[in-house]
Amino acid sequence: MLRKPRSMIPLCAAGVTLIASCTGCDMASSYSSSTASAPATMPMDQVQPALNAVRAFDLGQIVVDGQGYTVYRYDKDGTNPPKATCTGTCAQMWKPVPAAATQQLEGIDRTKVGSLTREDGTDQATLAGWPLYRYAKDEMPGETAGQGVGGVWYPITPAGGKVLTVANPGTSDVFGL
Repeated sequence: MLRKPRSMIPLCAAGVTLIASCTGCDMASSYSSSTASAPATMPMDQVQPALNAVRAFDLGQIVVDGQGYTVYRYDKDGTNPPKATCTGTCAQMWKPVPAAATQQLEGIDRTKVGSLTREDGTDQATLAGWPLYRYAKDEMPGETAGQGVGGVWYPITPAGGKVLTVANPGTSDVFGL
């Protein structure tokens, strides 16, 4: 049995981190991508903002931010015109995705993205009119702990739909790579 040297373990872990933080990009462009150098633990406001369409686990196509965290929509928000109703303590658990994320898109139709100005004066990204959020309990890129919370929170698809059920279990290509 051939064993790998112990020193390869940190290198392999770094490679997994690089792949996870480079969602939506191919391996040839991952080294030049500004998101590739952002560790998964970096605060949201210090990462290159982006929205990427990926095929994640058994949920099918979903949208993730520049760090690979799942992006959600809230059924109680409005879309015509876009209106964010998650404010105060709600916005502490469900972090609004900054409007700057709409500047770098991968796999998302630019005509479907926009922004709105929240009650607190900050700008929030929208997709198909839905204000976008990140769930504070998603601790790692690719997690979907917010799926179906309260029957009103769902990962958003690249077209603006909500992910209700599992799609093709066992055939996923994590982060679209």
